[in-house]
Amino acid sequence: MPTDIKNLSRAELTAWFVERKLPVYRVDQLLQWLYERRVTGWDQMTNLPKSLRETLADEFSLHTHTLAGVEGSRDTTQKSLWRLRDGAFIESVLIPANPALFGEAADRHTLCVSTQVGCAYGCKFCASGLDGWKRNLEPAEIIEQVLSTERLQSKSTSEEPDHARTTSPRLVNNLVIMGMGEPLANYDNLIKALKILNTEYHIGARKITVSTSGLAPEIRRLADEPHQFRLAISLHGATDEVRSRIMPVNRKYPLEVLTEACAYYQRRKGKMITFEYILIAGVNDHPDQTGPLADLSRRLHAKVNLIPYNKVEGLPWERPTEAAQDAFVEALRQRGVTATLRREKGHDIAAACGQLRLKNSTTTDEIRIPSPTQ
Repeated sequence: MPTDIKNLSRAELTAWFVERKLPVYRVDQLLQWLYERRVTGWDQMTNLPKSLRETLADEFSLHTHTLAGVEGSRDTTQKSLWRLRDGAFIESVLIPANPALFGEAADRHTLCVSTQVGCAYGCKFCASGLDGWKRNLEPAEIIEQVLSTERLQSKSTSEEPDHARTTSPRLVNNLVIMGMGEPLANYDNLIKALKILNTEYHIGARKITVSTSGLAPEIRRLADEPHQFRLAISLHGATDEVRSRIMPVNRKYPLEVLTEACAYYQRRKGKMITFEYILIAGVNDHPDQTGPLADLSRRLHAKVNLIPYNKVEGLPWERPTEAAQDAFVEALRQRGVTATLRREKGHDIAAACGQLRLKNSTTTDEIRIPSPTQ
């Protein structure tokens, strides 16, 4: 099958045009159609000659994701289930602005993006790996989650096709790469996708946060990238005992190794790291865990994003009480840690990674699309 054209960077497209002695200025027009107008077919690229469109169609594919399901939260968080061209399912989550979420302003929208079909890392509390790991996503499949989300939101608010507009307002301002899969296990495809989104879709590198469960060598690779992508660590435990209980990756990269890699990232980037910490009742929510977590946070100048556990059917873990959540975050603050508690986004739509995919693994009908105000 021909490669999706969104797998190619501007430099690669330019080389393709040069090799065929085609006008290089057409690359700008092509990229505008792909990333500003977000077209879904070659015939929509009306300022490209028909012969060029036919050549492009022969050489490349132009895939879009098929919407298999969507759940809209009462707080307007929306989770989309996408069917890929091979029939596999992935998820992305559109999160409305929250001043406490990565410190962004209140008019921002963040998209949580997947990087793999399933996950091989087996975190005990996570739904993403329950059906196993299938494959890595191509750069185009990562990028297309952003474009498909924009089309979906545009469809909800306008009768006019996205590509027909003179300008196409963009909703997504921030990306967090912490959907299905371990992002740094698909490092090359991920970084290529992010560079294209940065260059052609104009999402600033500082508005892109890459999350990892703790792949220390790849954290160092990320630190050496010229782009200022932010780093979040899916920590979920501040001692090896707790972390190894729920995260098998800690056996290969224990906290000492992970901490050294994070310190290297900070030396190279000079940016604060975020610790993602899912509060699980009876596992990591006891007040005695706040001491080691505070020590680690202060050592790395990291902030802590606390997320109460979203219940996953078939798994034994439970969400702590709100009193326990409040006590935990207050104990961290008393220890001088910058900590936020994010419990209002998506709890009513099973927003934890992989849940919608598991629920709809045999779904063939599209679920009703709620408007952004629902």
